[in-house]
Amino acid sequence: MLVTYTRYTYHFVTTTAFLAALLFLCLYLRAARLLISSLGRLLVFLVLSVVLYYVAAGAYLLLVTLCAIYELLFRRQWLLCLVYLLLAGAVPYVEGVLGFGASIVNAFTDLLPLSWKILSFEGRRRLITIIYVLYLFVPVAMLVSGLWRRVQNQRILVRLASRLRKSKLNAVPPVVKWIAESVVLFGAAFAAVLFSYDAGQKTLFAVQYYACRRMWPQVLQAARRHTGSSFVINAVNRALYHTGRLGYDMFSWPQHPDVLLLTGEDRILACWHKFDTQIDLGLVNMAEKNLTECMEVYGAHPMILKRLALINMVKGNYGSARVYLGALRQTLFGADWAEDYLSRLRSDPNLSADDRIQHLRAVRMEKDYATIFFSREKMLCELLEKNSQNRMAFEYLTAWYMLTRQLEELVENIRRVSDFDYPELPGLYEEAVLIYVYGTKKPVYLVGYQATGEARRRIEHFSEVFNKRMRNKAAAFDELAKDYGDSYFFYHIYGFSGVKK
Repeated sequence: MLVTYTRYTYHFVTTTAFLAALLFLCLYLRAARLLISSLGRLLVFLVLSVVLYYVAAGAYLLLVTLCAIYELLFRRQWLLCLVYLLLAGAVPYVEGVLGFGASIVNAFTDLLPLSWKILSFEGRRRLITIIYVLYLFVPVAMLVSGLWRRVQNQRILVRLASRLRKSKLNAVPPVVKWIAESVVLFGAAFAAVLFSYDAGQKTLFAVQYYACRRMWPQVLQAARRHTGSSFVINAVNRALYHTGRLGYDMFSWPQHPDVLLLTGEDRILACWHKFDTQIDLGLVNMAEKNLTECMEVYGAHPMILKRLALINMVKGNYGSARVYLGALRQTLFGADWAEDYLSRLRSDPNLSADDRIQHLRAVRMEKDYATIFFSREKMLCELLEKNSQNRMAFEYLTAWYMLTRQLEELVENIRRVSDFDYPELPGLYEEAVLIYVYGTKKPVYLVGYQATGEARRRIEHFSEVFNKRMRNKAAAFDELAKDYGDSYFFYHIYGFSGVKK
């Protein structure tokens, strides 16, 4: 179990069912010590079976297996063992199929690691082999222990085993033995944690956690330890935008055009957190469609409920919003947020005092996006056409042109910069404009902004180093990466970023 959690895999339901089966086994063994008759143990087993099946569904089969092994090898009650094995089929059928109306497959496999509800989804299959080992460990251990006891009972080995036990007990004091066993136990646990710990997966979850809660500085800090994931870079770009640094620090990170705006159409069910970018941009219809499909698979997850409630409040669908908020209010960690918005809806039905709701209403694209969702550029252009003050759409469209190295379109889009209150032209925008000017020999005039002397010095020095190496990208790489690995100059030549040394 330590391995499953240090690998940051989610098998909570099936491991909880496993522990429930072990708990009921302990109850059965305690009762078996007190009850001599087989009939008494059978009645106890029946009661525990009905309750455990209701609680843990298919994990009941683990209890049957363990109790059958116990009766066969430790109590030598082969008839009772046979009855238990017959009950393994009877209880799930009567209680599951006839009582709860479950299918036969679900009646026997729900909450077990071999359930289709786990095996049908790639994300839920991670480290499933360890869960199989977990379920098999106790039956195998009981089986080996029971068979060993049967071997010890053979007359030839009884005396030898007795003498061996006595010699060990005489040689090793109980306290020393207990300490040695504890050291082995904790040593094994420490080794399991040490060799199975997945730091990269933990960092990925940390980025997800901070991004979902809009804790932007923490997103950037956590992402420094894990930058290979498309979701991480997507979250980094959101954090850079919300901290006002997208136009300055974007190429300090690995970048790729495909991760700037994850539409979700390729892998809708992979990770619903990425749809927050769509909501922030104003693509609320797209986000609602994707999140609804996620809820069909993952169920009423609080994070999904929260976003669907927000979207419906933005769209003015207050009836639907109250349904989602009501469901969210029943959860452990989303109740306060839901109660707060239900209270706001009662006092301010139009949510006119909620700045975020009003902002999203101003930027959201109301038309059907079905004909444009395949083109990120067209989506962002449509958003700017809907509201020319949509700063996030402007910055993301500028970033898209930089990533795809479309300098003509980039310069045309940057002319909109006067629509926003930038105190200066962001450094990366300035570098892109200078590349265009130096490459085409065409001047670019931006109202209210002028190229700085520092930017001109940098592009001239970059060109000098590149030309000195005979315009050989491989030969110039180390020197350029050292000083310009976080610049658009470097990305424009090499096609990747985030390599400043």
